[in-house]
Amino acid sequence: MSPAKIMVIGAGAWGTTLAILLAEKGHEVTLWVFEPDLAEQMKELRENKIFLPGYQLPASLDIITEPSNAAELFLFAVPTQFLRSTAGTWRKAAKKAQAVICASKGIEQNTLALPLTILEEELKTNKLAALSGPNLSAEIAQGKPAACVIASSDLSLARACQEVFTLERFRVYVNTDPIGVQLGGALKNIIAIAAGIADGLELGNNAKAALMIRGFAEIARLGTAMGADLTTFAGLSGMGDLITTCSSPLSRNHCVGEQLARGKDLKTILDGMKHVAEGLTTTKAALKLAEKLKVELPLTLEVHQVLYEGKSPFDSLNNLMTRTPTSE
Repeated sequence: MSPAKIMVIGAGAWGTTLAILLAEKGHEVTLWVFEPDLAEQMKELRENKIFLPGYQLPASLDIITEPSNAAELFLFAVPTQFLRSTAGTWRKAAKKAQAVICASKGIEQNTLALPLTILEEELKTNKLAALSGPNLSAEIAQGKPAACVIASSDLSLARACQEVFTLERFRVYVNTDPIGVQLGGALKNIIAIAAGIADGLELGNNAKAALMIRGFAEIARLGTAMGADLTTFAGLSGMGDLITTCSSPLSRNHCVGEQLARGKDLKTILDGMKHVAEGLTTTKAALKLAEKLKVELPLTLEVHQVLYEGKSPFDSLNNLMTRTPTSE
């Protein structure tokens, strides 16, 4: 399958970047924009000045604000908490899609569902794949090389999607563990908040490395309890995405943590952000899953207490450092 017509749903930084990539490969790409004012601005200026400023949109990229069924492949790139409502409006349009790919990274707050589960329920299809990996939108929009993974329980579908997305500067791997790929992309955002706090407190590289590795252990622990393959977390959607999100100042979640460490309250931080930091809701969902599955997530718990219970980052650090020592 190499569909000529692709519908990208969601004009945030990542959705816009993916639309640019797919248009660059020569596909006939349409980008659905939720905000009518933004859509008009993008049509006129050929630039997404709110979510991806400074990067030219291809002349071939069509921009719409109403659902359309003129596509063979549908790509969802909206925040996870809005994925269900958005998918519901596209149910009829996507009915005959050859494949539905989701690039959202998160866990639905109320149901604790992963993105592909949401799409399966709302679109009534099993032709699903998840796209994830260490992919900072701004770097890819600049033309810098990157890699990702596309995961589906149907290997032939994953390989067909791989063909659609692979470019010389965007290398795509396949995986048959969509649960692990989705969880790696979601849970690393929690650890990125903690990494941002560590950087904001200027704790140094030793502390940050320890934090990332123990965070990785939590991701793997919860992931395997949910049925994921442990080896998936050593790949692009696990360790790869974790390294990028915990290290880059371009990471929204890292930015939230850094500002918390410097004394800003969460409301002030959010008021100053245009983008969604998925780790904020994922932290709540992960703790609910951990309680349900009886999995211990000490780092995630501390992040939650800093975010929502007014705990000092220094107190959280002290709690983590004085826990009873265990084996690795």
